[in-house]
Amino acid sequence: MQYTKPMIDLVYEIRRRVDADMKPSVKMANPEMLRELADYHHHTKDTITRTLIKELLHLAGDEWHQLVEPAKTEMTNTTEIPKQVVKVYRGQTILVDAPHAAEEGIALRAALLVSDIPPAAKPVRMYRGHPVL
Repeated sequence: MQYTKPMIDLVYEIRRRVDADMKPSVKMANPEMLRELADYHHHTKDTITRTLIKELLHLAGDEWHQLVEPAKTEMTNTTEIPKQVVKVYRGQTILVDAPHAAEEGIALRAALLVSDIPPAAKPVRMYRGHPVL
């Protein structure tokens, strides 16, 4: 396979971001590098690494890009695919499983209950135990 300049840059960036045990296999001389990266894409939780791998496989061609995104017929056969939400915690981007429908219903119900409460009256200022007008 011929690597283009953007593909080479992506490989360098991916190599910098992957785990230490994966780094020796992320090199241009490894003929199985793209297949191993596709497998790593499914196991990692780092969204930036996942995006870089997806972009690399997209640049490599359709046969490689299909390793990351399964066919639509396979998606309909599975009963339920867990949805994930991107959250930022202390500057780090992570994927978190989305709440289930029951949890969403409870959160929605709680939000409706909180919005039904009228706003509090203007607080009275106090000075040494006496209200200030």
